[in-house]
Amino acid sequence: MREATGATFMLRCAELGLSREDLDDMTVGMVYDMLIEQANDQEKYPYKATQADINRFFPKG
Repeated sequence: MREATGATFMLRCAELGLSREDLDDMTVGMVYDMLIEQANDQEKYPYKATQADINRFFPKG
């Protein structure tokens, strides 16, 4: 794993299209969450949840 530096953090922010003004309202954790979500966008999942799956996970009552 590459050492996390201010320069690499700012590079990742630029890759996400975040401005300095955007960063004023964000934490480092928020930026890392966005990077993880961006990486997950490239994944192909073999199963897509249906409404029935969601209802089983969050039962009413």
